[in-house]
Amino acid sequence: MIGFDHISKIVQRTDSKIVLFVMDGLGGLPHPETGRTELETARTPNLDKVAAESICGLIDPVSPGITPGSGPGHLSLFGYAPLKYEIGRGVLEALGIGVELKEEDVAARGNFCTVDTEGRISDRRAGRISTEKNQELCRLLSGIKVAGVELVVAPVKEHRFVLLLRGKKLSGDLIDSDPQHVGLAPLPVKAVSSSAETTARLVNEFVVQAKETLRSCHPANMVLLRGFSQLPHWPLMSDVFKLNPAAIASYPMYRGLARLVGMKVLATGGTLAEEMATLRQHYSEHDFFFLHVKQTDSRGEDGDFQAKVKAIEEIDAYLPELLSLKPDVLMVTGDHSTPATLASHSWHPVPFMLRSHWCRPDHVREFNESACAQGAMGRFPSVEIMTLALANALKLDKFGA
Repeated sequence: MIGFDHISKIVQRTDSKIVLFVMDGLGGLPHPETGRTELETARTPNLDKVAAESICGLIDPVSPGITPGSGPGHLSLFGYAPLKYEIGRGVLEALGIGVELKEEDVAARGNFCTVDTEGRISDRRAGRISTEKNQELCRLLSGIKVAGVELVVAPVKEHRFVLLLRGKKLSGDLIDSDPQHVGLAPLPVKAVSSSAETTARLVNEFVVQAKETLRSCHPANMVLLRGFSQLPHWPLMSDVFKLNPAAIASYPMYRGLARLVGMKVLATGGTLAEEMATLRQHYSEHDFFFLHVKQTDSRGEDGDFQAKVKAIEEIDAYLPELLSLKPDVLMVTGDHSTPATLASHSWHPVPFMLRSHWCRPDHVREFNESACAQGAMGRFPSVEIMTLALANALKLDKFGA
């Protein structure tokens, strides 16, 4: 990929508009009974119509065979090389709910979870408790005191919360307590470097007290922590790409990702109808929009194949509203694959299509994994889609003499 220093020299401001429509966890795997993925099963006349007018392919968020988290999956779509611009989920969640981070703060993404009588995890998400229950539990945990550090426990959504440590000489070089599998006990938080040993001790003191505080709070009777991180200082999209970018996302983490790269996060509701209304309301104010929908990923993680199919069909029904705005460049894709048959993120490449007046449409007539595999773009790194978008929006001068 061409570097930011080179891009910033050839990019120019224009009035053309780019929309990046991300269907989280979009990619899937064939159902054992039908041999068709969720996308191939869903009825998607509007997505298929766009595919027929687009250039299509498959993208790898990080590298072939590597299963990405949501952070690197999205940062790659924004043009940030995921191996260079690494960030833990804690900072993203904190920024997503509007927490003002200081340079030495350490943030972690927390899950309320369920453990059995022997301390083994039976549900990593505590049955996806309500956000109201989450808020109640965070108030309980906010009473925990650990000498030498200020603790902030803030609710995010459903089972997710943010743990913030504020003090001197803290470090985010910590290993998660979340083993990522049921049937195992939460792990002790360990330091990766000697500078993080004190922080690890402070976090483990919090976890011990949290376990006692939540002992009788079934199903959310324990916490899991991951993505320990501190605020980085990265180039902003407005400087690198000379864009005035905006984000429309209902889930906090994705708002945090957008803030981290300098997007203006627009207030919106939790439904796709509300997100589309937000897009229409602010369409004249920005030249780049990141539009995010979460349902495809959630249903995939739940292992519910038919629910993911239904989510795709519901999204497809709203596509004409987006098309009516006539963006100069429309890209539709996902940040990673979340096959319902795996009930987790996976390494499989993600369908991608780009429609513009200047693209060279291929022979793909459907938007799904099998069709996009035959597209003219082939299979390529998702970090390269931003330069494709800029080129198709006529925002790039030639490179070199």
